Amino acid sequence: MNTDKISKVNLLGLDVYKMNMNDVLELCKQRIASRKQLLLGVVNVAKLVNSQKNEQLRKSVKDADVVLADGLAVVWLSKLIGNPLPERVAGIDIMTNLFESADKMNYRVYFLGAKKSVVEKVVDYVGGNHPGLIVAGYRDGYFNEDEYKSVAQEIKYSNADILFVAMTSPKKEKFLSRWSEYMNIPVCHGVGGSFDVVAGVTKRAPVWMQDIGMEWFYRVLQEPRRMWKRYLVTNSIFAGLALKAFVQARLGIAKP
Repeated sequence: MNTDKISKVNLLGLDVYKMNMNDVLELCKQRIASRKQLLLGVVNVAKLVNSQKNEQLRKSVKDADVVLADGLAVVWLSKLIGNPLPERVAGIDIMTNLFESADKMNYRVYFLGAKKSVVEKVVDYVGGNHPGLIVAGYRDGYFNEDEYKSVAQEIKYSNADILFVAMTSPKKEKFLSRWSEYMNIPVCHGVGGSFDVVAGVTKRAPVWMQDIGMEWFYRVLQEPRRMWKRYLVTNSIFAGLALKAFVQARLGIAKP
């Protein structure tokens, strides 16, 4: 699958690919077989909003080979401007589906990020639930920029097929943008807080809340002091940007 031939939609200055989950998994399978690199990126409301002013985050997202719609609101925006994406492709769902693929195909997987206790629980989980998955290595995500090269070197020599990076934005985007080519891992995927979910530290929203785009609200309920202001601000800014994009598309000022 040639990524240059996949249709895209430009949302607030970032190209998001029109792919469903099966497309993504097939592309990953092809890249692992050919040992050709694939850097996966995902965008949600927060990342779309923050990329408007954070040039480093914006560049890092654009450096990904494929950018997917992690949030349902991103899909809604594409429909609003008349160029709909096929579905939401959440980063955590890509990861869990790749667990299954790795189990069947004996892929080697490196786990990078979160606290040491959390990443160890993730490794225990895959060992118990996906015995065919080979753990190529793992380490926590608490390291500074001076250590980036040594971490990247460790991953490079692990000969992994897949790398999952569970760090916050823009740290994970910055690390992957700078070091993915050097590490030479066929599939690199930044998964944010997904390790915490797998490890049972946090809970993912029920499916019905995911289906109506309220997963963010579930996170607020779990961590109200830390999350309420973040989501209030980013969601409000996103609503304004979405309205502007809708008006521009209707008037033909910006191509959908």
